Order: sequence, then structure tokens, then C-alpha cells
Amino acid sequence: MVIELLAVWGPGVDAPRVSVAEAETHARTLATSHYENFPVVTWALPKALHQHFYNVYAFCRWADDLGDEVGDRARSLELLGWWRHELAECYAGRPRHPVFVALAPTIARFRIPQQPFADLISAFEQDQTVTDYESFEQLQDYCRRSADPVGRIVLYLCERFTPQNADWSDSICTGLQLANFWQDVARDYDIGRVYLPREDRRRFDYSDVNLAARTTNPEFLELMEFEVARARQLLLAGRPLISAMPGRLQLDIDLFISGGLAILGEIERIGFRVWERRPVVTKARLGRLFVGAAGRGLLRSTGLWRAGS
Repeated sequence: MVIELLAVWGPGVDAPRVSVAEAETHARTLATSHYENFPVVTWALPKALHQHFYNVYAFCRWADDLGDEVGDRARSLELLGWWRHELAECYAGRPRHPVFVALAPTIARFRIPQQPFADLISAFEQDQTVTDYESFEQLQDYCRRSADPVGRIVLYLCERFTPQNADWSDSICTGLQLANFWQDVARDYDIGRVYLPREDRRRFDYSDVNLAARTTNPEFLELMEFEVARARQLLLAGRPLISAMPGRLQLDIDLFISGGLAILGEIERIGFRVWERRPVVTKARLGRLFVGAAGRGLLRSTGLWRAGS
């Protein structure tokens, strides 16, 4: 959908001016028409924040598709460079693209710095040139720019940004990113990307030959068990953020953590055989997660639940 819109809103096009209301409609349409593991807006999110979340999502959706859906890495880099320029124009008070026309009032209202948005673009640019990671440290740096900025923007939107909250949020976002990577080992390999760090593959003696053949052997199962445990540790380390958030927003954070843990649980349930089967969290399971998160929220409100429980 986004790539098709380049003919109207892309670089070098004499695009029509849009009002803030029209731009917000564009953002809302993008946010409600794409499948995600978890919805952009949940019941727990205060209605006053819905459009602001849509606006941020629209920025991310455009950047993501410019990186992943063009089919030409050199062209993707050009388009992402254009997107970075449009971001700079927005912060200079000259938004032109409908996404930035919608996003500008959100940025001003919540005083969101430019860096998280720029970091996201940087990660999508890296996707065009880096397809394999030597170390977990390098993969963490990628997650710092591809996942963590989203959590930090959410903290600004919820008016709860502090260095401590940002640290907890980073842990959750990196954990979620890793859970998605381990869920999609086969899908990512199909598009030429390997997120299993080479140092970890060597540690468990899983060779490049086995990787190319998509071999499920004891070494691969041990490797995946290790990666799942590391992602789970990061998700659990971020749990104190739940109690730091206001009201019903605690439920959203709880749900995201629970959803990530559910993905990891599904990977375990299929015996870590992600080459052969993609683990999926069903709608029924998501419903149970919602009920569980709501129950924990009720206990927290009565003082019977602690964030680390």
C-alpha cells in the first residue's frame, strides 16, 4: 500500500497539500489496515491518545515499507534518505508529506525529540547493507535503533519518559524484537537476513553449511533454546515498567510483555523447530493473555500484586 502511494506522495512529485484532518485520516487508515502481532491501539489506551499513536505508526509503516517492500536495496536507501529529509523538514516546521503533517502536532504536544525517529530510519538503512551479525553486541545495537525508539516514543506519548523508564522500555522492546526474530528465522532467511549471531552459531557448533541447508539438529535446538532464554530474560527485566505507567496503560505494557513471552513459549512448545514451523500466538491465546493482564491489573490496584511477581 505504501509503495503504491509513492506515485502521489513520493520524492519529486508535485503532491497536493493536505489538511491536518486529511493527514490524520491517512495515518489512521494505515494503522488499522495492517496486520500486526498486537494491535496499534488497544482498549486500554485512552481515547485521547489514539490518533497520536496512529500518527507515530504511520511514520514507522512508511519507513518500514521503504526499507522492505521496494525490492531494490539501492533504491530503498535513496527513499530512506528522502524520508530522513522529510523528517528534518518536519522538525524545522515545514512538514509536507501527510505523515509528517499528522505527526507534527504530536511531536509538538509531547515534545518528542528527533533522535528516536532518526534512529528508526538508521536501522532500516542498515537492513539494506547488513544481512548477518557477527556478535550479539552488534545485534543489540541494531535493536537499539530498530525497536527501542518505539518504546521511548510511547513513553513520551504517555508522559512517562525518565531514564529509568527508558531502560526498562529498552529491555522490553529488545526482548520483543528478539522474540520476533526467533519466530521468523525461516522467513528472514528467505529474504536473505540472518539474525542468529555468528558468535552464537560458533558457540553451539552450528555451521554455515547447516544454516544454508536449514538443518534442524541438536546443535540448532540448543542454539535456539539459548536465544529464547536470553529474550525471555530481557522481557522479564522490563516488568517494573508496568507499575511505572499510569492507569490502564499498565495493561498495555503487561500485554506486550505477555505477548512476547507467549511467542517464546510457542517456540518452546514446538521444540524449537522453527525451520519447519512458524510458531504463532492464536487469537484465543491473545484473549487469555488479555484476561490475565486485566486480572493482574486488578490485583495491582488493590496492592496484592508486585511488578516482579
